[in-house]
Amino acid sequence: MIITDTHTHLYSEAFDDDRSEVIERALEAGVTRFFIPAIDSSYTEAMYALQKSYPKQMFLMMGVHPTHVKENYLEELSHVKEQLETRKFVAIGEIGIDLFWDQSMLQKQQVMFRAQIQLAKQYKLPIVIHCREAFDEVFEILEEEKGADLFGIFHCFTGTFEQAQRAISFNMKLGIGGVVTFKNGKIDQFLNQIDLKHIVLETDAPYLSPVPYRGKRNESSYILNVLEKLSDIYGVSKDYIAEITTENSKSVFKL
Repeated sequence: MIITDTHTHLYSEAFDDDRSEVIERALEAGVTRFFIPAIDSSYTEAMYALQKSYPKQMFLMMGVHPTHVKENYLEELSHVKEQLETRKFVAIGEIGIDLFWDQSMLQKQQVMFRAQIQLAKQYKLPIVIHCREAFDEVFEILEEEKGADLFGIFHCFTGTFEQAQRAISFNMKLGIGGVVTFKNGKIDQFLNQIDLKHIVLETDAPYLSPVPYRGKRNESSYILNVLEKLSDIYGVSKDYIAEITTENSKSVFKL
């Protein structure tokens, strides 16, 4: 059984004391493909070091996380462009809009989201979207940019059934992680109405740990708890869920 974690921040400071052990636990659990989203330029070297240590398992994205869009956003955008010119990445991400923490940066987040979508199109790469308290704002930009050259993953999907359908209409897979195991997560109530071909697995480690680890540091091996929940929701084996979601990840990332 090959399991793919399409979204894990294994370079995060949260893993500085035991990163190799965390990765080993994931590998032993059957997680052999790790897709690594960017946050901002301050993490670039840590991402590169991670990939150098595990070149066959770690696949890097490049981009600026919406909560890290600050006054220096144009410098950060230049950094993204420079990195894209010097090495290969599997996606532009994670990018998007986050209005949970700070609404004052909305305009700059919109500028960055559009600019990074354009880079994805230029390099023929998927996008990985971060959306928090901002479905309308994200959908507005996706509507402007929609087309055959716009595709990717709606990371940590937490919306309604209608929002799920709309995300899928923009050639997006739904990234399903720990939230699906929460009692108040809600997505478990309609997920079986979404064809599995639209689903990929993720952890968002070190964030959003699934039950029974909720509130603790997340890690990629905990994707097994997400896998088990989806097996219950869809009424199919965990092996089947792993196989289909891994194939879906291959169709997005082209590897």
